[in-house]
Amino acid sequence: MNILFFLTPKQETAFVFNDCTIQEAIDEMENYRYTAVPLLDRGGKYVGTLTEGDLLRKLQEDIHENISAVGKERISKVRRRWQYQPVRVGADIGDLVTRAMNQNFVPVVDDKDVFIGIVPRKAIIEYCYRNSTLGEKNEKNH
Repeated sequence: MNILFFLTPKQETAFVFNDCTIQEAIDEMENYRYTAVPLLDRGGKYVGTLTEGDLLRKLQEDIHENISAVGKERISKVRRRWQYQPVRVGADIGDLVTRAMNQNFVPVVDDKDVFIGIVPRKAIIEYCYRNSTLGEKNEKNH
């Protein structure tokens, strides 16, 4: 099965640029109520995933400084604990399942590493469930 079937395209995905400020990233994540967002460079390439935990650790490290000053620092200064591994657009469902076991979503990039969207873990679980014998039994009972 083609992974594009599961893709939430970039234009429908919240993300932040790696040169935005910490405050801008916090605002974006709060606005969408996400705990993790893809991190892109200005060329559109995927460079990682930013999590709430990454931001909290950065704030904890710099707690002795003025919080408003920390909020103006660039996201590129924030160390990320986890490296969400992207898949290429030609990946298969096995690649998605493997990544989704440890990530909330799977970033998808093209052959030039340009971010094109995400595949949410929920979409992968729903697909696996529908294609399992358990899912087939439940469909027959409804």
